[in-house]
This record gives sequence, structure tokens and C-alpha cells, in this order.
Amino acid sequence: MASEKDNKPADREVDKISGTETTGHVWDGIRELDSPMPRWWLWTFYATVVFAIGYVIAYPAIPLVTNATTGLLGYSTRGEVAKQIARAKQAQSGLLEQISAKTLQDIRKDPELFQFAVAGGASAFRVNCVPCHGSGAQGGGIYPNLNDDDWLWGGSLDAIHTTLKHGIRFTADENTRTSEMPAFGRDEILESTEINDTAEFVLKLSNQEHNAEAAARGATVYADNCAACHGDAGQGDPEQGAPNLADAIWFYGGSKAELVAQISAPKLGMMPGWQNRLDEDTLKQLSIYVHSLGGGE
Repeated sequence: MASEKDNKPADREVDKISGTETTGHVWDGIRELDSPMPRWWLWTFYATVVFAIGYVIAYPAIPLVTNATTGLLGYSTRGEVAKQIARAKQAQSGLLEQISAKTLQDIRKDPELFQFAVAGGASAFRVNCVPCHGSGAQGGGIYPNLNDDDWLWGGSLDAIHTTLKHGIRFTADENTRTSEMPAFGRDEILESTEINDTAEFVLKLSNQEHNAEAAARGATVYADNCAACHGDAGQGDPEQGAPNLADAIWFYGGSKAELVAQISAPKLGMMPGWQNRLDEDTLKQLSIYVHSLGGGE
């Protein structure tokens, strides 16, 4: 066990075995050697110091209150990116002017403009639309698939453009797409038995297993309360944003329980309008891109 005396600093002396001077520190009889650092390490350290000083002088490095020192070379990666963007915009200016001047239909007919618009729209889609609609525009959950032929508000170029521009149930835009399905159960418009029968009729419309007697009763309830929006055959109405009930595509589920829930207290989707976030040229390109995914009318 080391004594208190052993832990006290000793006089610096030369180690007899290595010939190296000690630091004077002793622990448990072990003396610490004052070995010099390797020359290559020291020269590397000095080189990094010189490089750091040179870098601070040449490039932006020292943060100030609102900016940073610019450096003698005046170079920055931010500035370089700005120059690249400016060059890209200059190269695209002619095509962008045509995008601005032409209608969506004219752009669609021009192969060069169409290719340019699809590329620009894809970029805008990745930045603004992917969080909801997915990277492949496949949707999921309550977010619609943009690749199929099922459109609540129409899948033509003009219809898609209007939806993108003004949104759906977007209260900040007075021209937004809007429709509201009554809460037939919550507001006591229909009895629970009537809602049940209507759900059975919708199951019949979509060629699903159903109770024939209940569906027959539900047909009358449907005609009185639902056909005005969804159509006599459940084909839907894009002018009102009323979904097609005869296909196998459902936002909120097509089972009996899910249909009853939607009829009783409907869920209503919302999408923001993009006219205050994206310029008109970008909206046109985004419309062209979405339409080109395969489900456009």
C-alpha cells in the first residue's frame, strides 16, 4: 500500500534505465517520465495551427452579431449555391416564360414543355406533397392515392390545378373546394336502423356481401338522403366532391362498421391551398406532374 510520502512530488531526476528526465511525480514507486512528443506529431500540430490561421484569413470563419467575416477570398458555399441557382434559372428562363404564357392543355401537347413541367412538378411534389401523399403519390390512410382513376374533385388538368391552388376545406381561401356530408346519426337525422339499412345498401352498391332485406329498405333511405350528392347508382359527383360509392376505393374504410360510422358522424378531409406558397408557374408544373402519374382524366 502506498504511503502519503510516496504520493508527494519528488525532485526531477534522470531515470537510470531509460535515461529520460522524470516529471517528479511518483505513484506507488512508479516515476513518470517526461518523454518528449514525437517530432512528426509536433510538426503535424504546427501545420494544423498554420492552416487554421490561413483558413480564418482566407475564408468566412469568425461569427459576428448578424453575419461572419467574409475572408480575403470572399468565397462561401452559400454564395456558390446562389450562383448555381441563378445560372439554372437563366438556363430555364425561356421554358419558364412559355410555361407562364401557355395553358395547361398547350403545355401537355408540347413534348419539350411537358417533359420540363413534369420534372419541375416532381421536384415541387417531393418538397411539398410527399409528407401526406407519399413519395410515389400512393397515398395511404386518409390521404388519397393520386395514381388511380378515383378523384373526389375531378382529375382533369384544370380540376387538379384548382384543387392545388385553393385546397379543400381550407378556410383561409374563400374559393376553396368545400362540401359537407351531414352527420345523420350525431344530428339525429336518421334512426340507427335507417343508418344500418343504408350501410347495407352501400355494401350492395359496391358489390360486397350484404343483407338483401336490409339493403332493400336502405335503398329508399338512400334515395331520400344520399342520392342528391352520390348519385342514384352511387357513382359520386366531382362537382360536389361526393365520392363514388360503387367502386372498391375507400378513404375511411368500406366495411359495414366503418360505413355506419361515416354515415353517423362523417370524417371530412382537408388540404391547404398552395397559391400563397407556390407561384403560378410551379402550380402549373405540379398540376402537369400529378396528372401525368397515370390517374389523370
